[in-house]
Order: sequence, then structure tokens, then C-alpha cells
Amino acid sequence: MDRLSNTVRPYAWGSTTAIPELLGTAPTGEPQAEMWMGAHPGAPSRITRTTPEGDREQPLTDVIAADPEKELGPAAVAKFGPRLPFLLKILAAGAPLSLQVHPDLAQAKAGYAAEERAGVPLLAPHRNYKDANHKPELICALTPFDGLCGFRDPVETADLLAALDVDSLKPYVDLLHAHPEDAALREVLTAVLTADPDSMAATVTETSAACERLGGAHAPYAGLAHHFPGDPGIIAALLLNHVRLQPGEALYLGAGVPHAYLSGLGVEVMANSDNVLRCGLTPKHVDVPELLRVVRFEAGEPGVLRPEASPSGEEVYETPVDEFRLSRYVRPEGAAPADLTAPAAQILLATAGSPKAGDITLTPGQSVFIPAGETVELTGSGTLFRATTTT
Repeated sequence: MDRLSNTVRPYAWGSTTAIPELLGTAPTGEPQAEMWMGAHPGAPSRITRTTPEGDREQPLTDVIAADPEKELGPAAVAKFGPRLPFLLKILAAGAPLSLQVHPDLAQAKAGYAAEERAGVPLLAPHRNYKDANHKPELICALTPFDGLCGFRDPVETADLLAALDVDSLKPYVDLLHAHPEDAALREVLTAVLTADPDSMAATVTETSAACERLGGAHAPYAGLAHHFPGDPGIIAALLLNHVRLQPGEALYLGAGVPHAYLSGLGVEVMANSDNVLRCGLTPKHVDVPELLRVVRFEAGEPGVLRPEASPSGEEVYETPVDEFRLSRYVRPEGAAPADLTAPAAQILLATAGSPKAGDITLTPGQSVFIPAGETVELTGSGTLFRATTTT
């Protein structure tokens, strides 16, 4: 196995303190939003391998490309191709992330092919599909973690909006009462995202003031205008469920589900993709027609995941996808060793204490890559997350 050297992405919404506190390092004063662990070409982890020229640090992408079956396992390569199918992150939200959705696999393949045929540059700011893969994801809270996830029942949203007593919201209230669920949600989101920008900016200002005044169920939406003045995504956010995760709880986000993370520190795992369609809370490109094609206009409660320990002590967060499988071990002093040997590649991440993988002791924020089939025993105490595939 190999200790990973990882990149921290300095996105503007990142916390300036959360990742440094986890790592036990001094804050730089700059936002530190995400630490990536894996083989995404945008910021691959680096490992040190022995070569004929001696020990050499290499990107994990290059190591896997040199011998995919050895690193990933034959079954994983047959199913997902010659690349690590998941990306593991530590995510630290100091400000809201963009309100967004991800395509399903068929939509991603079609969208990517269409933009390739049209000659849209891969790094163009108006490009929607950076690859041909879907991006289901799972976030597990390390601290209390706030987010928005999925559409609230339209009648409940109508009551929430009506309580604000903002005249320009009343047409949305009427639509939410007058139509079947999917049609109501589609019509309101379309109206919000295509409204006159000046009129919408005034609506946002008045709505945000009313949210601050009323508090309660409106409170999670009150501060958004401080970050994104006039952004129609603030009204769109009011259509969504607010959820607060406690440490150890998780949230799975499938294709077409609108969501945004608001604040907190968590461990995130996703399929190895960068396909995002944005609804708002962002200065970046918003493609309304494509977004409306991908969004699933279905209301429901966000499903908070709480794992149960197996006899081995492993706590698994069950999801309906094969690209990733996330679990954790919370090990007290004197816990029996656990065999982590698996037929697919793994990344282990410590978040508390000093668990030991083989002969490598991990402190919070440190991680290792384990090639497929390599024997590994977990000892020591602390909290360790394990990311692999279901293959």
C-alpha cells in the first residue's frame, strides 16, 4: 500500500479553518474547500513507488494507467474501464455551494457526445459535460452539516412562501397549489430561472429580509442573499428540503436531485466525474433548458443514512450504485484487528485517532491507496473511512 499526497482545492466557498484543524496544521488565511483523494485527472493524488531509477513520486493516474488490472482488479476494469471509478474527498463548506444537479449515465453520455460534436472546448465556461460519466455522490458529516436536498412537497412549499407575505411570490404559491406535483415544481422552477433579472433581484431582496424576520423554518434560507445578492437560485432554494446531518449521518444524492451544501465538514465520495448542471447560488454558467431536462421533479423527504455496525466493526453506508462503497470503522482502544483485504482498489482515510493500516499509522486527514487484492490488516484506535467499489 502507499501513503497518498493529496491536493487541497481553494474554492471560494471553502472554510479557512476546518481542513487545517483536521490536519493539525496552521490556517493559511485562504479558503481550503476540498481535499481530493483518488485519480481524477484534475488533481490526482500522488504516491511514491520504487522504480528502476529509485523511489519516485508519481500521480496515481499514471500508476493505474501503467497496469490497471494489477492496481484496480480485473473485475473492476471489466466493469468500469481502466480507471479508478470513484473519487474520495474531505469537503469543508464555509459558505454555500452552488445549487446543482447531476445527470444520469445516459444523459451524461449523450450530453458529452453532443458537445464534442459541436466542438465546445472542454474547459469552456459554458460547457455542461466534462466527461461521459454520471456523478452520484454520498456525503457523510464529520461535524454538524447543513444542506438542501430534493424538492419539498409543493403544498408545504406554498405555505412556506405564503408566510413570507411577498407579493411577487404569490404567483408561485398559486402554481404550487393548482397543479399536480411534477407540473407545479417544473412550472415554478422554470418561472424563477427565466424571470426578468431586475424584477427577480427585487424579489430576492424582499424574500431574504422576510426570511430573516420570520426565522424558524425560513432561517436556513435567510443568509443566502449575503453571498449571492439578487440570485434567482435563492428563490429556487426555497423549493428544497433543508437537512442537518449530525456527525456520522450521511446523505445520498442520485441523478437529477437538486441539492446544495451550505456549511460543515464531511467526507464525500462520488463516481469519478465532473458533470454539474447549476440552478443558481453561483456566478458560473446556468443552462436553463438543459437543467430542466435533467432535473427530476419529484418531491420527498431527504433520506438520511445511519449505518449499523457489522460483527467486524465495519459500518456501511448503503447506496444503489456500484462505482463506490463507503464505510467507516470507529475503533476503541484494544479493538481486535480487522481484515480489509478486498478484490478491488481501496482508499483508507483517517479522521480521528491513529488507526494503523498494515505498518502505516494514519493521523487525521492522512490516507493510503491499497491496490486490489493486497493483504491489509487494520489495527489501532480511531476513526477510519474506507472507500472502494462493490465489485
